[in-house]
Amino acid sequence: MQFRYPPWTNKIRYVIAAAVIGGGAYVTTVITFGFSPWATDVGYRPEQPVPFSHAIHAGQLGMDCRYCHQTVERAAHAAIPSTETCMGCHTRVHTESPKLEPVRKSWDTGEPVSWVRVHDLPDYAYFNHSAHVSKGVGCASCHGRIDKMEVVHQDQPLSMGWCLECHRNPEPHLRPKDKVTQMDWTPNDNPHGTVDNTDLATVAPPQDCSACHR
Repeated sequence: MQFRYPPWTNKIRYVIAAAVIGGGAYVTTVITFGFSPWATDVGYRPEQPVPFSHAIHAGQLGMDCRYCHQTVERAAHAAIPSTETCMGCHTRVHTESPKLEPVRKSWDTGEPVSWVRVHDLPDYAYFNHSAHVSKGVGCASCHGRIDKMEVVHQDQPLSMGWCLECHRNPEPHLRPKDKVTQMDWTPNDNPHGTVDNTDLATVAPPQDCSACHR
């Protein structure tokens, strides 16, 4: 006796085709967006050994970023403040605060505080802080309103596409060089509506691969 499949099995091929196409689209979407820096990196805020508040130091006290990150204008990396920098104030301010115990211990032993990096680019990507600061790119463009952060977090994805958007059109991110660390600066603060002391003709960010992948 010859065996015959029931008529409804004819639809299986369409169900399988739809599942393959739909599944492929789903996986692609998940990988594209679920693993993007917007999903995995933005908002990253590691716990630090000392509960340092940028909202107090940079916000309420108005401390300039360069007081702590001293190399940002002349080096590729923005230096993490040394214990000596911290103790420049805290030998007189909050000298008994338990929150500052790791800093006092570092001061006594010479061992640096184990700060955790927040903005950590891949090793294959080269970034130079001084090149950006010297052209008038404000700290807030990449780091957000640090002066309002009780705990620092990554504000932008720092992805290749995000960087290229700025390199292709840098003007919206440029400001007078003496306002680079002023977090609340806006283009409206400039009476002429332009970046007076930034020669836009000299701002030509590279877009070739070797600029960042060396």
